[in-house]
Amino acid sequence: MSEHAAITTDHGPEQVGLAFLTTAYGVREEVDRQMRSTAGLSLSRAKVLQVLAARGALHQAQLANALGQAPRSVTQIVEGLERVGLVTRTGDTEDRRRKTVSLTDKGRTTLATAEQAGTHVLRQLFGSLDPQQKASLGTLLARLDTALAR
Repeated sequence: MSEHAAITTDHGPEQVGLAFLTTAYGVREEVDRQMRSTAGLSLSRAKVLQVLAARGALHQAQLANALGQAPRSVTQIVEGLERVGLVTRTGDTEDRRRKTVSLTDKGRTTLATAEQAGTHVLRQLFGSLDPQQKASLGTLLARLDTALAR
């Protein structure tokens, strides 16, 4: 049994919810581990690069807003990404305190490698389910998502 085992014999909402959280955490950790070992890029850093790849250059405040994170947290991540050449920051001509973050070619390549590693993990894990199980899981996740939106 893995360290992330989420087996429960009680099917109350709390136990099922905790089992779900444990499993979701384990999946996230495995994706993160594979991305780090393959591309040297954590899942949280990859998310920053994904936003930049999708939206183009953004001011740091816009990037923080898009990620739903505090500007200071994003600044620290961006500084780390800049140190390894995955993004560049340029000053705003009208406001020197304002920085625009852009994805570099190296950042695009690294992101692609990290995404491939993450996709591989997800295919392995969710590929272990038969089509009916995947469909059922999709339905259950959609139902939970609806409940969250209320």
